[in-house]
Amino acid sequence: MTDLKCKLLIIGAGPGGYVCAIRAGQLGVDTIVVDEANPGGTCLNVGCIPSKALIHAADEFHKMAHASDGPLGITAAKPEIDLSRTVAWKDGIVKRLTGGVSGLMRKAGVRVVEGRARFLDGKTVAVKKGDETTQIRAERIVIASGSAPVELPSLPFGGDILSSTEALALQAVPQTLAVVGAGYIGLELGTAFAKLGAKVTVVEAEDRILPLYDQALTRPVAKRLETLGIQVMTGARAEGFADGVLSTTQGGIKAEKVLVTVGRRPRMDGIGVDELALTLNGPYIRIDKTCQTSMRGIYAIGDVTGEPMLAHRAMAQGEMVAEHAAGHAVEWDKRAIPAVCFTDPEIVTCGALPGEVEGSSSTEFPFAANGRAMTTEREDGFIRVVWRDADKAVLGLQAAGAGVSELSAAFSLAIEMGACLEDIAATIHAHPTQSEGLQEACLRALGHALHI
Repeated sequence: MTDLKCKLLIIGAGPGGYVCAIRAGQLGVDTIVVDEANPGGTCLNVGCIPSKALIHAADEFHKMAHASDGPLGITAAKPEIDLSRTVAWKDGIVKRLTGGVSGLMRKAGVRVVEGRARFLDGKTVAVKKGDETTQIRAERIVIASGSAPVELPSLPFGGDILSSTEALALQAVPQTLAVVGAGYIGLELGTAFAKLGAKVTVVEAEDRILPLYDQALTRPVAKRLETLGIQVMTGARAEGFADGVLSTTQGGIKAEKVLVTVGRRPRMDGIGVDELALTLNGPYIRIDKTCQTSMRGIYAIGDVTGEPMLAHRAMAQGEMVAEHAAGHAVEWDKRAIPAVCFTDPEIVTCGALPGEVEGSSSTEFPFAANGRAMTTEREDGFIRVVWRDADKAVLGLQAAGAGVSELSAAFSLAIEMGACLEDIAATIHAHPTQSEGLQEACLRALGHALHI
């Protein structure tokens, strides 16, 4: 057995863990990171990055396949796709990014220990890799072990029943695909495979798609799903899969593969969190404004602390925890965390929704009145602003539309800096861009929109 000591020990090298480690190293904190898999966690390896690569490939294929159908005067031969090459390209991106993370941690002086961690007590962790065990004693410990897909008892993962991890590694496009769950993961991947040529059916237990988003934002997505030929069964529950048929409460669905995307759960099994008797908030670890748990010297960040399960939230928490461990007087004081759904069209939401804050109002500006949207053949969607009536302070910004994910930074920046409607309305927005819709939404809120 090898014994190690450090000031800060981080369990998990996902977005929260590796950012925490890099920042701690920059601040001169002796840091060790433990993970049994490649650095980058779910996000870099089998989540955010791989899925966006597949979505991009699917978009390009779909454009080529339907180029001759559009008004642009383009004629193209029917395209073909070798999904194994696409996956190899995706894997190359993942390798570059995870290698880059490893390099950044080395540059910051962070030590990396491979293996599965388990708490022995509040200061000591045993890391097991094969037959070897390393015992690490630390002044402070960060739990950043992430999350895993939820498995349904009637649809256990394996064979033709896939989690998002297996779906992103398929070597061929299935002829038929059933997606169980119409949340953002199910719709992102389901839409991608539909664009690649699969016949996709989505099964959702709730009465509409994307039930965590308000209906105005999801309406353009629902319309696009219909255009793409994706069948959506709402108010239906999956009951089992046998002989190429997914049985549901609304009948059977022929499916070569079944993708189950019904949520994610905190990954804490086997690391000894229960034995520490930490205070929980449902299945998640409860934390305070500095991300400390109920046990002094133990922090928790990212998906193990609950919603929103977003990589950028984990990164921000990790950076703050590193500074707190270095003795800085910091705490969590973010006003808004942007969330992006990479469906078609995309959805961005940041801050308060309409009606969520008493004494607030909202208005929208449609992309149908935006020149840039017209020139890209994507006039669906809108930008919406929510403001406080008393002082016109911007409380929330949302959008649905092609490519609106790139507006998320402007949305969060406006809210973090306490912008008012006049601040955004008086800011010159480049023409022609979709971002003009943000200015126009604020002008409309002030009663003098220029282009509608």
